[in-house]
Amino acid sequence: MGEKDSETAPIWGKTRQRESSNNNNNTHPMDLESSSLSGQQRSLNRSRSSYEERGRGVKEFRSWFPWLIPCFVVANVIVFVITMYVNNCPKKSGDCFADFLGRFSFQNTRENPLLGPSSLTLQTMGGLDVKKVVKGDEGWRLLSCNWLHGGVVHLLVNMLTLLFIGIRMEREFGFIRIGLLYLISGFGGSILSALFLRSNISVGASGAVFGLLGGMLSEIFINWTIYSNKVVTIITLVIIVAVNLGLGVLPGVDNFAHIGGFATGFLLGFVLLIRPHYGWINQRNAPGAKPHRFKMYQGILWTISLLLLVAGFIVGLISLFNNVDGNEHCSWCHYLSCIPTSKWSCNREPASCTTTQLGNQLSMTCLRNGKSASYILANPSDSRINSLCVQLCR
Repeated sequence: MGEKDSETAPIWGKTRQRESSNNNNNTHPMDLESSSLSGQQRSLNRSRSSYEERGRGVKEFRSWFPWLIPCFVVANVIVFVITMYVNNCPKKSGDCFADFLGRFSFQNTRENPLLGPSSLTLQTMGGLDVKKVVKGDEGWRLLSCNWLHGGVVHLLVNMLTLLFIGIRMEREFGFIRIGLLYLISGFGGSILSALFLRSNISVGASGAVFGLLGGMLSEIFINWTIYSNKVVTIITLVIIVAVNLGLGVLPGVDNFAHIGGFATGFLLGFVLLIRPHYGWINQRNAPGAKPHRFKMYQGILWTISLLLLVAGFIVGLISLFNNVDGNEHCSWCHYLSCIPTSKWSCNREPASCTTTQLGNQLSMTCLRNGKSASYILANPSDSRINSLCVQLCR
């Protein structure tokens, strides 16, 4: 399903054969199995027009029609619309932004600057709440949180990135491998987030998207022999990842989900995205003895990565469901998700307020910063009180 008959090429840059075919001196590709080729082998190499043509008929080199990633994007958008419907700001909070949207209007920007629902709604819809996961037996939140977003801005950034990266990868590797890479990476990001961010509601597909970036990077290493401009590509990818992880140290960003998703995707890329090496493709139809389909280093990377993945998930899940706080075992790790400055605070404790209702007057004090305020409200809903508390504690 989704398979096409057209030829395919590696995601990054030129293959060795394509690069050599652009030269005028009839130079054939390097044979990675020996320092020199026989005349018969050289003649055979020249007779084939491209590396991709040699890969035809090999399952790892099929070209796929990308349909799963667009479906993921549509699913995320639908879930966001449903979340805003459930949020119903005009009825539950009253103080809304973009009132003309009616039931779908956003929470006040002082409460949610990303143009989205309240934290209570995100929690109700399946946001990652560690207490509910550990003590409420709601482990499904480790998966559901990846389909929720904090607002329109959050959704747009993640979905545009997913389309740009995911469609290209699905066309190259197929919907099964990329689908698994996306889902498992998101799960890995949720586990690391739950181990270190103990008190916040966490949502977003960022961990899964970072997993695709990690898979793109490891795919270059595991398929090292088929690329010609790999050093430049690796540097480019590392810069992209470093910049995005650097932005994750800003307040309000769950960088642990990013790091966990990237690490999971990086290891998973060695397992799922492995391809036959250049020498095997180059000589698989040649007479005589043929090289092994995969090089020894590919097998070693595949094995080590699989073992690390299994061990990481086992240790992470056991630690999480035994209510282990990662910050107690790593005193500096919290800086990976937020670096405090004079411009902002990294206090991630959820907003908590004491309230007193006297007639139509609601008095409220934020326990985090000591600020107090009074409001003229008769019988305010829990959502309205929470919204006012969040704004007071900012």
